[in-house]
Parts: sequence; C-alpha cells; structure tokens
Amino acid sequence: MEKFKMPKDFLWGSASAAYQVEGAYLEDGKGLTNWDKFVRIAGKTFKGTTGDRAVDHYYRYKEDVALMAEMGLKTYRFSISWARIIPDGNGEINEAGLKFYEDLIDECIKYGIEPMVTIYHWDLPQALEDEYCGWESPKIIDDFVKYATVLFDRFGQKVKYWITLNEQNIFTTLGWMSALHPPGKFDDAKTYYQVNHHAFMAHAKTVIEFKKRIPNGKIGASFAYSPSYAINCDPKNAMSKMEFDDLKNYWWMDIYGYGRYPKAAFRYLEKQGFAPQFAEGDEEILKEAASKVDFMGVNYYQTSVCEYNPIDGVTPYATMNTTGVKGSGQITGQPGLFKNPPNPYLETTDWDWTIDPSGLRYGCREITSRYNLPIVISENGLGAFDKKEEDGSIHDPYRIAYLKAHIEELKKAMDDGCEVLAYCTWSCTDLLSWLNGYQKRYGFIYVDRDEESGSMNRYKKDSYYWYKKVIESNGEVL
Repeated sequence: MEKFKMPKDFLWGSASAAYQVEGAYLEDGKGLTNWDKFVRIAGKTFKGTTGDRAVDHYYRYKEDVALMAEMGLKTYRFSISWARIIPDGNGEINEAGLKFYEDLIDECIKYGIEPMVTIYHWDLPQALEDEYCGWESPKIIDDFVKYATVLFDRFGQKVKYWITLNEQNIFTTLGWMSALHPPGKFDDAKTYYQVNHHAFMAHAKTVIEFKKRIPNGKIGASFAYSPSYAINCDPKNAMSKMEFDDLKNYWWMDIYGYGRYPKAAFRYLEKQGFAPQFAEGDEEILKEAASKVDFMGVNYYQTSVCEYNPIDGVTPYATMNTTGVKGSGQITGQPGLFKNPPNPYLETTDWDWTIDPSGLRYGCREITSRYNLPIVISENGLGAFDKKEEDGSIHDPYRIAYLKAHIEELKKAMDDGCEVLAYCTWSCTDLLSWLNGYQKRYGFIYVDRDEESGSMNRYKKDSYYWYKKVIESNGEVL
C-alpha cells in the first residue's frame, strides 16, 4: 500500500480565545463580560487570576502573528469578544472593536494565514446577563444572530471559516450544573437543558443567516468531544456507554449534524421533567441549519471510560483538578446510568486528563460514520508546567511527543477515509487557562508571566521549531 500523504491544502493551525489572550478588558469601548465579573469572586480561579491583561495580545497581535508566520501556520483560529463589538450585547456597535479584529484579520492575510473565526468562546456581555439572565432567556437567540451578522457583514469577504459556538457542552455544564463557570449555578438541570436549547437555536439561526450572506463560506460549531469506551463487555457497562454517548456526546452532535435530539436521551429527560421546551418552528429551523452545516468542529483532549453507576453512586459534582496536583480530580457520573472511572491502560496529564492519541482516530471515524461531515480539529494540545532556562530556551519534549502521537493517529483516520480540513493545536502562545491560571501552559510560544506579573516577552519553545518542520513537510516529518 502507498504511504498516506496529507492533502496539499491541509490547514495546519493553532488556536486561541479572546478572553484568554487579549487583555485590554475595558479599553477602546469594550463592555464588561461575564468572565470579567466572575473571576472577581474569591476562590473561583487559581490564585485569583484574571484576564484583565491576559497575555497582552490586544497590543502585541502583530508580534504574535509574525511569530505564527515564521512557524508557517496555515490557519489561525481565534475568537471575537461579543462585548468588544456590541458592549451591551444588543445596542450600539463599537467601531473600535470591529477595527481591532479587522486589523488582526488583515495581519493574518498579509502572511498568508487563513483566519478562522469563533463567534462565541464563552465571554458573554455582562449586560445581557443583567438584563435577562443571558442564555436562560430565548431573547438571546436574536441578539446572538444580530451580533453574528455584524461580523458576517464586516468580515465575510475576508474570512472563509467560521465557528458559531465553542464547546457549548462545557460552558453550559460548568455554568449551570457545577457552578465552576459563570453564571455559577449549581444542579439546575431543567434550566441547563433549556439553556442548551437556546444555544442550539442561536447556532441554527446563525448558520441559516450565514448562508444567505456568505454562501461560499464554511460554518460549523466546535464540540468538546470525548469518545467513550465501555470498561468491559459486561452488558450493563456496554449500556452505560450508550447512555453516556447519548447524554454527553450525541445530545450536541446530533443537533449540529441532524437537527434533532437523540430519542432515548430525550425520553429519559422527559421522564425526569428536564426536557427542553420548543417554541413554534424550532424543529424546522434546527433541521434546516443541520442541512447547511459544512463541518463538525472537534476539540479533542481525552476519551472517557464508561461503567454502570448505581442509583446511589457518584454524582456529576466533584472536585475538579485546577492546580496541576495529579490525582486530585474525582470521578463523576450520572446516578443510575454511568460513571467515568480512570482508564488503567493510559497515562494522564498533571491535570488528570487522559492521554489517548488513538482516541482522536476513533472519534474521527465515529463522526465520519455517523454524520458523514468533514471535520475541523479546532483544538488539541497538552497543558503542562514549562520552565524557561537562563538562556531563554524552553524544552518541552512531552508536548512534542503528545502532538506527534496525535498527528500520527489523525493521519491514520484520514487514510481510513475521514475528511479532515484542519488541525489546530491549543494553543499558539501560552495563555490564561480559565480556572487554572497561567501555570498551565499550552503554547508553542512561552509568555513571560505568572499569576502576579511578568514582562510579557515571547520565547520560542522547542515545540515551536518542531511544529515548523511538521508544517514545512506537510506532516511527513514528525
């Protein structure tokens, strides 16, 4: 058999998010976001870290894009802050915000880097939270579409690839079920599923509007996908995997890909009294949008193991490892359905995330078989403790090994017949890792800052030079 070769137009990329890199949190007319407020609650983030300055990308974007160009990036996936464009979420447009992102897009294009825009990466204008509780109200659907169309009209001729929502499953779960993210609500399952329905409707109406304005563009959502394995062949554990997939994976991907919820999961929620309520026309809009989606976006970090969980077993609520102290995370699950114990065959990161390169191939195969959609790997990367040496070098062989193994499995998936358009590492520069502060580093580029201070100077890690060779060789040299 001939050795598989990556397509010539494959988009080797890297990614970021506005709140995690930009800083300038109240400058040039930007409004407050839910994260600007949430991080000021004592005890929510590691050492009280905020994104007020983040890694100063707002003022250093030209330097950062030049470093991306030197590395050879084919695409840069970044998000736009809603509150920078419409400070109160649904009122006047802030021209200074539009200009910043237009300048960033132009800078990418100048170097031949394809800009890939995420419309929403968790930073909601706080004004909408104050006005109508944000995603809890159906009012947000039209406000989101208005915001998105402002972006389409301004950037549609320059940006081909668009992502509506980043990790809807994560920001809703941590926001309404475990109180770890804004709005910080706990165990509100009925609201949680209704919030997700509003987000699905915002996604769907945005996709439909996008196709009217940019018919040749490509759009989808990015899902935090954790492919699953049953812990063994005991039928009750095999059934636990089905329950997990329906409630933790297909609940989102089936809407994006088919425009409908999984039947068994919906029936289960109906019996629990948690099923979302539809407005008139929702079903038709969801199906229309699914027929227009161009790809399935995947943020892949780890797989899950599924085991039957008795009715008095573990709950969805447990301590989350945000410190990097290995083994401090706890097992979670859904009583009566499934729990997710560690995988004894795999190693984990310091943050207790399972390292499973073959899971990327597994997940791509599943998406291809189930939805027959192209795939954009919108995030994949390793968070680790990195050390800058006295000479300014940063040796991160663990990151190189992680990415090498995942790219090898991605190539196998593509050789299997999966159509993958892009592979974006998380991330290009170090950044604020949400609750984890700045100690959890993901980038090819080291940013000199910690939880308190730093020069913000940029330093290339060993992985920077490694990924440069990967791109130069189109994946042949790993």
